[in-house]
Amino acid sequence: MQYEPGASCPMPNTCPDHFGSQPSCANLAFSYVPMQQKNAKRYDQTDALSNGTLFPGLNLPFHLKTEASTLPSSDPMTELQALEFVVLELGLYLDTHPDDEEAFSLFRQYAAMEKAAKTAYEAKFGPLFQANSAANSSYRWLDGPWPWNYERNEVK
Repeated sequence: MQYEPGASCPMPNTCPDHFGSQPSCANLAFSYVPMQQKNAKRYDQTDALSNGTLFPGLNLPFHLKTEASTLPSSDPMTELQALEFVVLELGLYLDTHPDDEEAFSLFRQYAAMEKAAKTAYEAKFGPLFQANSAANSSYRWLDGPWPWNYERNEVK
């Protein structure tokens, strides 16, 4: 169904979902928020982190977004950030769709993946947060590599 520019928008529930673009039936003077669809398509975790949303239907154009292809895919920190982002996105979705069993199953799956990735990261590189140092036998917060060490490729 195609709407002419400037034509009045039908009921909000009938306005088409253009995967992030503003439909022509939405006037510029009014805000437009795409409705979350049930069982919506999803990006993989790296693309979700890059686009700022897990759901393509909610992906509104953003001029400062990072292209997924520029993210270091083999970097453990980037992978952990992507998993944490997907867990957060699914949690926000479940706040408004608590009965979506498929989303809850994905939430549990990604939460387990994020927990395992965090454990593996801390075992290899040290604690992510200062408070996590309390679990060690001695204080080792300052021993680990710092973010600028990764940027300069000083950490292998």
